[in-house]
Amino acid sequence: MSNQMLFIIIGISVALFVAIIIAYIIISKKTNKSEYKRIQKLQQGTKESKFSAEIILQKLYVTYVRIPGLKRYILKLRRRLEIINLEDEYNTRKAASKILTRTLVILIPVLFATVSITKENTLLMVILILFEIFMVDTLIDGSVDKLDNKILKEQIDFFSEIRHAYHEFNMVEEAIYQVSQDDERSVSAQGEKIYEILISDDPEMELEKYYDVAPNSFLKEFAGVSYLTKEFGDRKVDGASLYLKNVNNITQEMQLEILKRDKLNYVFQSLSFIAIAPVLFLEPLKSWSISNFAFTESWYNGKSGMVVQILILIIAFVSYILTRKLKDNGSTNMNTKNTENPWQKKIYDKKLGKKIVDLFMPKQGTKEHRKVSKMLKDSASPLKIEWLYTNRIATAIVTLIASIILFANLHTIAINYIYTNPTTDYDLISGLSDKDKKAAMEVTEIHNKFLDKYRYSNPNIKQEQIQADLAKSEDFQTAKEEDITKNAKQIYEKLQIVKQEFMQWYEILLAIVFAVAGYMSPIWLLFFQVKMRQLEMEDEVMQFQTIILMLMRIERVNVEIILEWLERYANIFKPVISKCVNNYEAGAWEALEEMKNEVTYQQFIRIAESLQAAVEKIPIRDAFDELDSERDYYQEKRKESNNRLIARKAMIGKAIGFAPMICLFVGYLIVPLVFIGFTSMSNSMTSLSAGK
Repeated sequence: MSNQMLFIIIGISVALFVAIIIAYIIISKKTNKSEYKRIQKLQQGTKESKFSAEIILQKLYVTYVRIPGLKRYILKLRRRLEIINLEDEYNTRKAASKILTRTLVILIPVLFATVSITKENTLLMVILILFEIFMVDTLIDGSVDKLDNKILKEQIDFFSEIRHAYHEFNMVEEAIYQVSQDDERSVSAQGEKIYEILISDDPEMELEKYYDVAPNSFLKEFAGVSYLTKEFGDRKVDGASLYLKNVNNITQEMQLEILKRDKLNYVFQSLSFIAIAPVLFLEPLKSWSISNFAFTESWYNGKSGMVVQILILIIAFVSYILTRKLKDNGSTNMNTKNTENPWQKKIYDKKLGKKIVDLFMPKQGTKEHRKVSKMLKDSASPLKIEWLYTNRIATAIVTLIASIILFANLHTIAINYIYTNPTTDYDLISGLSDKDKKAAMEVTEIHNKFLDKYRYSNPNIKQEQIQADLAKSEDFQTAKEEDITKNAKQIYEKLQIVKQEFMQWYEILLAIVFAVAGYMSPIWLLFFQVKMRQLEMEDEVMQFQTIILMLMRIERVNVEIILEWLERYANIFKPVISKCVNNYEAGAWEALEEMKNEVTYQQFIRIAESLQAAVEKIPIRDAFDELDSERDYYQEKRKESNNRLIARKAMIGKAIGFAPMICLFVGYLIVPLVFIGFTSMSNSMTSLSAGK
């Protein structure tokens, strides 16, 4: 390279460097004087670090959505949280990710502990892992319930502030807007939504949309009362604002609901743990029993021990499900199951699946079809009748396959026990020393050689032939005649046991019986839910009374409007009220009479009779005047009703929840100890008598 070219390159580099410095100085001066500096200051303290909890939770949400197994849970959480976080995607994702992450932090160590404890018992390990995966639903529901209870408690203060703001502005929408400016409360978003509905061009339509997504019935009532007051105006009743009286009624209802939920949570929180605890204590209890009572080892490691173990797992599983259903039955939480495209629908939409399900499903118009449809309505199940029968068939098939696998596994366990159990005529109660156990295992290994030989080549061999073979073998060349005879007898007895360990006809029959039970289990569960919901009848009727009390003094409210409100908040009586609303135009009195005839609960019949009187004879306020005059009595009655409901549920829950624990100690510890102990003592006494 020439010197001239070198100087040119150096000159260009220096010029570029100087130009960069000049450009930097000019830009710095401009940015100090421009809007950029002001924006930078505004951004200070608002940006999140890449490693902040907020950003990590958002990234985890995106990751969970991409993982097939976790996608189901994160979307289920979304459906619940979208209701609480109205139109707030950021907080919905953050809350969903936070709950699922917390659940996984608990679940993953439990899974590892389960695998390490039960690695020698594959069947138990698989059942426990499946059960723990199922428990994720419970943990998720519990976390979302906490948020739901939180917003319910926030509503108490929210409504209290509404009352003060209404005194100041004397306008419903302005009072709601003013109180909703507090961004720290979750309920503020609901208040803003209600405000937007009230000032919208078509508030009635927007209100109907809000009823579908409101977190609880109390916000629905508040939104509805606020709309009616804005439309028809407020009025004084006994010198006080009717709107504020209604808000106070809603507040009292919320207070009763919060107390009810707190008591139910307190009762069933411990019962749920008690129901599941036996599953965790199976292996530790077995180890403790074997270490302290050596004679129980044969029972725990044999077929009988496995059968009892499986029964306890099933009882614990069923008890846990029933305690959940019992606790959650009266909740005001919305059903967030995927009712648009569940797995049952996917199966039923297949040509083969539809043919199979239709074979079992009762024909439309038959008595059985009406009976099952009524049970689905009475239990508030989101399932359609074809989905229910898809459930039943799938449960029956899974139960049948699982039962056959279980019986096959039990035969394998029995055969393995023959091959691994120390061979000795020791006294069961005294147990074996380590030295004796080693010698007994050596005898078992010798027996195993002959078992393998006869099992596959000549299973019908006689004891005399076995004795002749033993006499010729190397293992018994120096043995005495009586020892050869004893070992031949032991091998022959083991061979007879091994020969019988195959799938028997009665086991196939039992598997079919279990499959039938599995087929019936969804119906039994619906029946249980119906019975539990019947306990809620009194509570729901009292809620109807509160709604009527709020509406009956509002101008231009008629019986049809009251029925529409009752339908909106009904749960148990929703089908009959919906039918009455649909038939109302054809004849009001007749529709109410039909509704009255379809129910047997006396307090609901009285409401129907009062509505009939309001249709033809007297004003609504006169038809229900006792609700206002005896308000304090009904409030006390409501409290007493809630206490009785909780006590009844607690009694049923304790019976169900403690069943697995009782089965664990009685069936898995006491009975084996007593039975084997008496058997061993009887054998010992027989041996002593023979020795004399």
